[in-house]
Amino acid sequence: MNPMFSKLDTLTGVQNTIVYILVAASYVIYEFVMSRSRRKVMEEMSEIEEEEPIIPRNFILAQLRKFDGTIDPKTDEPRPLYLSISGTVFDVKNGKDFYGPGGPYEKFAGRECGVALAKMSFEEEDLDDIEGCQKLSRGDQDQLAGWVHKFTYYRNYAVVGKVIPYGQLPSKDRIVSKEELMNNDGSGEIPDGYATAPIFIGAGGKVFDGSFGGVEHYGKDCSYNKFAGKDASRALAKMSFDPADTENPDISDLSEQQKKTLDGWVNTFENQKMYPIVGKLA
Repeated sequence: MNPMFSKLDTLTGVQNTIVYILVAASYVIYEFVMSRSRRKVMEEMSEIEEEEPIIPRNFILAQLRKFDGTIDPKTDEPRPLYLSISGTVFDVKNGKDFYGPGGPYEKFAGRECGVALAKMSFEEEDLDDIEGCQKLSRGDQDQLAGWVHKFTYYRNYAVVGKVIPYGQLPSKDRIVSKEELMNNDGSGEIPDGYATAPIFIGAGGKVFDGSFGGVEHYGKDCSYNKFAGKDASRALAKMSFDPADTENPDISDLSEQQKKTLDGWVNTFENQKMYPIVGKLA
């Protein structure tokens, strides 16, 4: 028997009633608090389950700059908050008080900041210097490794991709053969330093790499995957998924309106999506 209840035998009827009421009330309060706690845990678990899986992507520095946590005027919503350390891009939204607008490290948002963090520097010359991470002193290298460890294991910031230095990108003037185009449809091997395999898309005589932000569109089982690894000029101009167009690179018979549509796609890839140009179509 519960000792609390055994003591009731020595009390008067009124005292017993008061004690019973207090005990009952304590159990009610306990159950109320526990039910709220359980409900909160369930809500948090539900939110975790509803989070979309991370699709790794490649970045160029110009793309990364857009992920600075500021308000997007088109949506009135905050942009994602990313930063890169030695080429590894972290989602630091949970550290927005530090890296978000108004935070003490807001200058690092949307930037490669390995050198800056290692040196604890806010100088512009120490930002976006990926190659500089390999030139640091032994002590600064240790500091850099400490920051990577902190972000990965202590802060548990999610890794969302890799920054590829401009010098490591294929030349935009090289000629890309049909075979090379086909072999880079997103299903190939991941090059050293990349987060995901290249996705080449031919359009208007140029070859773009859609793995730099377009994986969710041109990757496997995605809506525009039929354009991956192909000269998609004709299909894009006609807004067509017909194999007669996706497998046919000929654009000589396009109408003026269709040519304008193709030009619009090329402009979107190059200037809005900022997919890097990795060659010319043969």
